[in-house]
Amino acid sequence: MLKKERQELIIHEVNLHNKVLVADLSAKISVSEDTVRRDLIELSDEGRLVKVHGGAISNSFRNSYKHTDVYSLDQKKVIAQKAVSVIRDGMLVFTTGGTTLLEMLRILPRSLRATFVTVSIQGAFELMQHPHIEVILIGGKLSHSSQIVVGGEAIHRIRKFNADLAFLGVNAIDTERGITDNDYEVTLIKQAIIESSAQVVALSIAEKLNTVQKIQVCPPEGYQTLITELPPGHPLLQPYHNKNKTIV
Repeated sequence: MLKKERQELIIHEVNLHNKVLVADLSAKISVSEDTVRRDLIELSDEGRLVKVHGGAISNSFRNSYKHTDVYSLDQKKVIAQKAVSVIRDGMLVFTTGGTTLLEMLRILPRSLRATFVTVSIQGAFELMQHPHIEVILIGGKLSHSSQIVVGGEAIHRIRKFNADLAFLGVNAIDTERGITDNDYEVTLIKQAIIESSAQVVALSIAEKLNTVQKIQVCPPEGYQTLITELPPGHPLLQPYHNKNKTIV
């Protein structure tokens, strides 16, 4: 594989999964970790991604509050519209982080009266623009790479709630392995949110379907609803229908 092709693949993986690890890229591309690190430094110097310890994060993820250069933005807007349709007045709603969830929060109806609990500072900012929504921001250690609050204090606070609904931004999702991620601290936060919610809705662009990361957030039975940009009857979603998921 030529250097240019390798670097374009790296950019795609970073944009798709928001954050990637050097070891995972090395295995996927079949080059040394040193080669991947050099590529990440070069791509970071060119402003095409943000290099962090052990890997890189997407520019679109870091700059999502500006609403610019978001990967698959049109697809995420479709998902956001669908996600809003399942929220009802009076609900207590958990949200994690991620660009798809930010799109959802931006378009919540002005008339909606609900309480949202979030671990995302960017998410809290978007929620504050809605006059009838009560916003509870979970405190704790802020992760620079994931842009959400993580750690034991945050988990303790999350477990104090009994939410009606939780929206999870998804890194990878598969019918056999469920929802997976590549960030251990983020995984623990999502698990606490799942445990504290009556219904869990996974938001995922179709490109992430049938992909797997190294750390399991929850098994297939850990969420009830899947929302993608595809119509519910699309063949790619049939395996999820077979797992008795509600497809929106």
